[in-house]
Amino acid sequence: MQTSKIAVAAVAGCLGGALTLGMSKFFEEPTVIVQEPQVVMTTPVEPAPAQRVNMPNFVTPGPESTVDFTNAAGRSVNSVVHITSESTAEYTSYDPFLDFFGGNGQRTERRPSMASGSGVIVSEDGYIITNNHVIENAEKLTIVLNSKKRYDAKVIGTDPSTDLALLKIDGKDLPFVSYGNSDEVLVGEWVLAVGNPFNLNSTVTAGIVSAKGRNINLLEYDAAKEIFPLESFIQTDAAVNPGNSGGALVNTRGELVGINTAIASRTGSYSGYSFAIPVNIVRKVTNDLMEFGAVQRAFIGVSIRDIDATLANELDLDDISGVYVSELTSGGAAYDAGIRKGDIITQVGSAPVTDVPELQEQVARFRPGDKINVTVKRGDDTETFAVTLRNKNGNTKLVGISAPADQMTVLGASLERASTRELDALNLTYGVKVESLAGGKLRTSGVKEGFVITRIDKVAMKTPDQVEQALTKAKSGGVLIEGVYPNGMKAYYGFGE
Repeated sequence: MQTSKIAVAAVAGCLGGALTLGMSKFFEEPTVIVQEPQVVMTTPVEPAPAQRVNMPNFVTPGPESTVDFTNAAGRSVNSVVHITSESTAEYTSYDPFLDFFGGNGQRTERRPSMASGSGVIVSEDGYIITNNHVIENAEKLTIVLNSKKRYDAKVIGTDPSTDLALLKIDGKDLPFVSYGNSDEVLVGEWVLAVGNPFNLNSTVTAGIVSAKGRNINLLEYDAAKEIFPLESFIQTDAAVNPGNSGGALVNTRGELVGINTAIASRTGSYSGYSFAIPVNIVRKVTNDLMEFGAVQRAFIGVSIRDIDATLANELDLDDISGVYVSELTSGGAAYDAGIRKGDIITQVGSAPVTDVPELQEQVARFRPGDKINVTVKRGDDTETFAVTLRNKNGNTKLVGISAPADQMTVLGASLERASTRELDALNLTYGVKVESLAGGKLRTSGVKEGFVITRIDKVAMKTPDQVEQALTKAKSGGVLIEGVYPNGMKAYYGFGE
């Protein structure tokens, strides 16, 4: 299988190590630069067979029939907008005169840069969904409607974990697209990709759904920045090209079923595969951003893997569908509900799950505190457990956008429960890991990144919330922090006013 490039279909980018997705026409003016985005090398995915027979809302083209997309196009084109993102980027160039006079020959300057993509209006008062990479680092955002009306936009919230962003413009009675249901989208179904590239009128391309639940390793995990990638893309063969990133994927009724995000390509332009974020994830993320300013991400508390032929042989399984539980967070949601290592998760609620992306997609629709039924196979038995989902700190509290920043300000740290693997390596049963440090009391006390806090004033610390409460309430005279570093070295620190 040949190597291909996974590129995002947007003229969006940033200079440096950030993952910049898409492909754009490069041009330079005296003061404005449109950057050429990077592309990511990866193994290409294979399209699923395009077959569907006697299913609702589907027309099989034949000698006497054609598929009519005019209704779907009419319902969606006016709700898709063009987005221009303006920012300032740092550029480094070589200057021979600086080199001649003893310098290193490098000149660094900041210049304006622009990126563009598409977005989808989802309410008559001007809420717009797009990709996070389209508006990342933007200092000014301009929205142009299909009618050529122009608005300034503000960012309501972003979610790098799903590559989604929510914008708002001041408008009334705006054309908007209705939400569909991505669970009802079937392989082989006709869909339209609608985008507004390069500030042209909205464009429409048609194709079929090739596969669902695709994970293409597009997003990068970064716990310090609270990026926990969620990829369960709808794969289609509808043409998605530069500038279409953030546009709409709609069904034949004109309902939104996905947000176009990426393309698989050898050239950086469309060559057969495109990928969209399912609308059921989009809707949950945007509702969270509207209500809280931050995504309420729920965790089930398991480490999981797909069941391939090798694992099936090891476990003597006849069926490779389902998700294998390889580890559990000690005292986490799944463990407390009764799920154990070696169980095979086959269903969440009434939805079957056959692989990791499907399980992640189902859990991602819920908030901490929500209770879900998880069905597992354990040997020859099938059991269902009621699991109360939790946040990353191990409790059911909902967080506002300021909560992570407040923790960093007060303590100067990002805290997480230590994983089962980390605890086992240190022969511990509980502990809270210092994931990252900024300026703050923990750093000035001498604590270093990677330190696993086990006790504060001889009280066991099992969750980040417990640590935060114990330290923020520290009275004059201080408290004693006990813990272990990854190399096994025990350490003690005084913390207080």
